[in-house]
Amino acid sequence: MLIKRPEPIAPSEITPESVYQARRRFLALGAAGAGALLLPRLAGAATLPPVGAFGTLPSQALAGGEALTPLDSITSYCNFYELGTGKSDPARNAESLRTSPWRVRIGGEVARPGDYTLEDILQPHTLEERIYRLRCVEAWSMVVPWVGFPLADLLKRFEPTSRAKYVAFTTLYDPEQMPGQRRSVLEWPYREGLRIDEAMHPLTLLAVGLYGQTLPKQNGAPLRLVVPWKYGFKSIKSIVAIDLVESQPTTTWNQMQSSEYGFYANVNPAVDHPRWSQARERRIGEFFKRDTLAFNGYAEQVAGLYRGMDLRRQF
Repeated sequence: MLIKRPEPIAPSEITPESVYQARRRFLALGAAGAGALLLPRLAGAATLPPVGAFGTLPSQALAGGEALTPLDSITSYCNFYELGTGKSDPARNAESLRTSPWRVRIGGEVARPGDYTLEDILQPHTLEERIYRLRCVEAWSMVVPWVGFPLADLLKRFEPTSRAKYVAFTTLYDPEQMPGQRRSVLEWPYREGLRIDEAMHPLTLLAVGLYGQTLPKQNGAPLRLVVPWKYGFKSIKSIVAIDLVESQPTTTWNQMQSSEYGFYANVNPAVDHPRWSQARERRIGEFFKRDTLAFNGYAEQVAGLYRGMDLRRQF
């Protein structure tokens, strides 16, 4: 269940009101030519315009029959400890983060390591839209229309060697820009990792935008990972380094509390967090909880990656 394209319906029937009104204001300004860049594909685009430049919704507004989470909820209710531990802190503190210029170091077990600009990273790739659920261990979830490209496409460019068994990611460390890093709530910089087959899976996305806009700073600008069958903390934000390595890398939450946060972090309603149940979740904007789906609803696509593993122990 990657993307479901419903029958065409009127935009006013599918668009969250705040975004629909933003679109009307955008069109009223006479933004000629924006239609040529509308999703699901931004054909040949290497970069996105500034936040708000599109002001439009994706053509498909449902994911597996589920309504999209409104843009203002996605951008105001965030987990990004570098910008603060409260859910509203990232949006309030995001302006201190400078996302241009931006460089990403590619290293480790690759034939073509180097230090690359964001433009270098984006240039060969065609951006596309994917509607994915995002599930957090705190038992809340969202449905987000991301803009990005498969991580596999990037990794193949740098020619991984046969020794590349894992992919390690690192977030920017700069307490001046990221006020949350001035406190020792985590061991900075933030680090995450995937097994190489997880990283190369076609569902795994490097995101540079959402809702047809450049990725907001509080949501991980300018480059973040999205792994839709895992808990949200695996989707590392503001990436500055990608290393292909032979051994399982150290990851932040697993290092902080391994009994609560496993390396794999696959959404598994049968494995509770020690301090709360994972069997039910609340979609942001809804009052009642719903059942949590195994692998966040992507079991058909990804369960085979873990065949033979004990998912209660290797969680």
